[in-house]
Amino acid sequence: MGEIMHERAIVKYENGRLVNLRDTIATETALTVRVNNEEFATMVCTPSHMEELVTGFLASEGLIRLPEDIESLTVDTGKGYAYVTLKNKKISSADFVTKRVIGSCCGKSRQFYFHNDVQTAKTVTTKTTITPEQVISLMKKMQEGSSDFQKTGGLHNTALCTTEDILLSRSDIGRHNALDKIYGHCLANRITLKDKVIAFSGRISSEVLLKVSKIGAGILISKSAPTSLAIDLAEDLGITAVGFVRGGRFNVYSHPERIEG
Repeated sequence: MGEIMHERAIVKYENGRLVNLRDTIATETALTVRVNNEEFATMVCTPSHMEELVTGFLASEGLIRLPEDIESLTVDTGKGYAYVTLKNKKISSADFVTKRVIGSCCGKSRQFYFHNDVQTAKTVTTKTTITPEQVISLMKKMQEGSSDFQKTGGLHNTALCTTEDILLSRSDIGRHNALDKIYGHCLANRITLKDKVIAFSGRISSEVLLKVSKIGAGILISKSAPTSLAIDLAEDLGITAVGFVRGGRFNVYSHPERIEG
């Protein structure tokens, strides 16, 4: 695992003067994933929890369902490569991953799915509910525990939670990468996800919403805004999307029946 942050000399303007000092910067690196000796994808990420990241990414792309589907996985952070051998030596073309298709299901947002999303996005049917006080408490705990963000100001944070507390958190320069790290950890440790909550620092985009669907959590809370397509997807996929969790208030954009009160 590489360094997720480092110091750089900078010039800061403050109180009417320029000052030389050192600042803590988030590390950004490229990781190319090779699957069965073929280049599959390159992602830009923070070099932490890399095996979790690759495992979660492969699961969200539909190449694996369980960690046991991986024969071997090694990450060379120095060269920026992850080498994966799957037990199933026949994988889909990387081009297939980004080809758009129109699904046969009736949800109006499904026409935006990529091919792999048709195969892996799941409708969530959890009966888990959460109170407004719990929503606000979880977001506060995630932000207070986000020391990497506080040091750099340049990382997204994601936390896997019960309705009462945070179980684990991950950070990355890419909000989708942070979700993949959570997913990879849960797969490796066989954590049940249907009754869990995802707390999130970034914007709820369609990509983020789809990843939460693939993870299988029914409640997503964020301090930021959702997009219109993300809300459509949340409605279709049975996910309660809560945004703008700030200052003791929030907005519920889909499936409000899971919010008690």
